[in-house]
Amino acid sequence: MPHPTDVHVGHRLREVRIMRGLTQTQLGERLGISFQQVQKYEKGTNRIGSSRLWDMCNILDVPVSFFFDGLNDTSLEDEKISRRALQLAKELDRIVDDEVKTNFLHLLKAYNTGT
Repeated sequence: MPHPTDVHVGHRLREVRIMRGLTQTQLGERLGISFQQVQKYEKGTNRIGSSRLWDMCNILDVPVSFFFDGLNDTSLEDEKISRRALQLAKELDRIVDDEVKTNFLHLLKAYNTGT
């Protein structure tokens, strides 16, 4: 049975990999491992060693803390980010102009609150 921390880190890996537009195969190639190993990391069935985590951070351009953000937030344990939400995040990340990003986020918040 996978440890909850390994599952959380795996979900975060999947999230950032998709946001960066990488397949499991592409990430595996950059890490020098198979896509099956990436799958196991993402499911939390295999633990990610510290040196491998460091390599992932460099490839995916995230700090190590990214993988542990929200770990103590029990409301996130059962939450799964949908593919559509990840695609939206990926497209938002492609926008270069920070003001456009900020305005888009304000628009989304206003829409969701009905104001």
